[in-house]
Amino acid sequence: MFDFVRRHTRIMQFLLFLLIFPSFVLFGIDGYNRFRDKGEAVATVDGQDITQLEWDNAHRAQVERMRAGMPNVDVKLFDTPEAKYSTLERLVRDRLLQAAATQLRLGASDQRLATELQQNPSIAGLRRADGSLDMERYRQLLGSQGMTPESFEGQVRADLAARQVMSGVGGTSFSSTALADVTVNAFYEQRQVQVARFVAADFVSKVNLTDAQLQDHYKAHPERFQSVEQADVSYVMLDLASVQKGIVVPEAELKTYYEQNLSRLSALEERRVSHILIGADKSAPVAERDKARSKAQELLATVQQSPDKFAELARKNSQDPGSAAKGGDLDFFARGAMVKPFEDVAFSLKKGETSGVVETEFGFHILRLTDIKQPKAKSFEEQRATLESEVRRQLAQRKFAEAAEQFTNMVYEQSDSLKPVAEHLKLDVLSVNNLSREPAASGVMANPKLLAAIFSADSLEKKRNTEAIEIGLNQLVSARVTRYTPARTLPFDEVKARVQQQLQAEKSAELARQEGAEKLSQWKANPEIAKLAASIVLSREQTQQQPSTLVEAALRADTQKLPAWVGVDLGTSGYAVVKVEKIVPHDAASSQNRVRERAQYAQWWASAEGLAYYGLLKEKFKVEIKVPRL
Repeated sequence: MFDFVRRHTRIMQFLLFLLIFPSFVLFGIDGYNRFRDKGEAVATVDGQDITQLEWDNAHRAQVERMRAGMPNVDVKLFDTPEAKYSTLERLVRDRLLQAAATQLRLGASDQRLATELQQNPSIAGLRRADGSLDMERYRQLLGSQGMTPESFEGQVRADLAARQVMSGVGGTSFSSTALADVTVNAFYEQRQVQVARFVAADFVSKVNLTDAQLQDHYKAHPERFQSVEQADVSYVMLDLASVQKGIVVPEAELKTYYEQNLSRLSALEERRVSHILIGADKSAPVAERDKARSKAQELLATVQQSPDKFAELARKNSQDPGSAAKGGDLDFFARGAMVKPFEDVAFSLKKGETSGVVETEFGFHILRLTDIKQPKAKSFEEQRATLESEVRRQLAQRKFAEAAEQFTNMVYEQSDSLKPVAEHLKLDVLSVNNLSREPAASGVMANPKLLAAIFSADSLEKKRNTEAIEIGLNQLVSARVTRYTPARTLPFDEVKARVQQQLQAEKSAELARQEGAEKLSQWKANPEIAKLAASIVLSREQTQQQPSTLVEAALRADTQKLPAWVGVDLGTSGYAVVKVEKIVPHDAASSQNRVRERAQYAQWWASAEGLAYYGLLKEKFKVEIKVPRL
């Protein structure tokens, strides 16, 4: 067979060409690349995979939204393994709810879609003076986020449909007052107790250890007395900062970007409003809120008859302590500073106009718009530094994908050195010594996935570069081990002091438990001889500086017959004996507190029902997250 191949090389090449070429015609080279780049599945929902690439893109988009919404916040706060895993969970949740919405035939009408878009503050800022939407700016805004109006509105429509899946459960949740009171009372119930602590440290002097015992303990637990395996490592990192170094932004492109984003770069419109507030908490009884509403309507009628008396009426009647003395004046504020119902009305009024009664969570307001401060656009030169930074970052973002592909290929194809990729992409080769498997508190080597690759057999035994590891948003790292020291059990003489300390702690805790258990038995039989501390009242809110294990044991004790005696093992700290003397019922300080506690319980109940329903959906649609939580 092999002789035939050698003798007929040209024929075999032709046959291979016939076999391979049609597949490229049918699927295209890009199809092969896309298949390769999608990566392995990290989760499955309803038989459909969520790939590593989709997860990475979703997290990158999430961080970019955070950056846009909070420019002054360090995005590294969102670039942690926990934050990235949360993104995956949200991605799974979105796919699951979309699948459920499709099966339940849920959708959103054009009218509901229009209402949702009108409530979007980013879109509201694109409206002209006559209330119509500036479609050109609308397209530019969405285009900067890689979307068209059609794709964005389709996404909003799908989100609205998905919301209906859970709202059917949350909107119909009900909890009875009697059940709420029983549960809340049990949760906040207290115990009057006396405690005797048997602290392990008090028994250290009673522990006498021989060399034979130390040797036995050392031999029984060799894993406790090992040196940590260590490695000296070289590594290169590709990130946006390294890509940005070589980018020069053309002047023409900078000016075009300024013109396209002029509205976003301008200062926000501010409005000056005076108001009269009749306070009524949202959790207040209905009768109380109705009374406040009636009072606000009476004041509105007075304002409408005598508009010039607004400030005087505010000083006499407004229940906002911050503005009443100033005639209700709230000074200038921009969008986002006030609660939404208040803000919506404030930005819909004309100068000098008075609103109707506006209801918020604080009560009932009457608003008067006294002034408008129109934004003044900054010049190109004033914005130049900010613009250049933004454009350079965007260009680097686009170029990063190309550089990342080169980085990934080169560290794999030339796996015996990091120098070629460093020279090609103008990166520095960095190093770290005495690295262990335990993640560092911060920095590049704090990434568990990178550490796992460094200490893998392929890296340690064959001295190859690791694959390109994504350790953060737009951060790829490849490392190679230059020196490795395996873990080993340290000689007894080196760790004798540590052996003695460990064994002494174990023996002391054991003596404390024995003493405590004996006293518990004696005091239960003869309570008069018990030596206990003064009585204290424990609860989940007031632990009196007692260990949580002790508090839970006291609250879970059988109180059918009092006093109740409980022994609590505190581990290496020792032992405790608890005498439960009596139950101290929960007592809400006022009827208002009782109402709030019931409302809190109703929220807990609704949340529990929502979680249970979501769990049922996960089973029904066979949800599986294949990546372990770090």
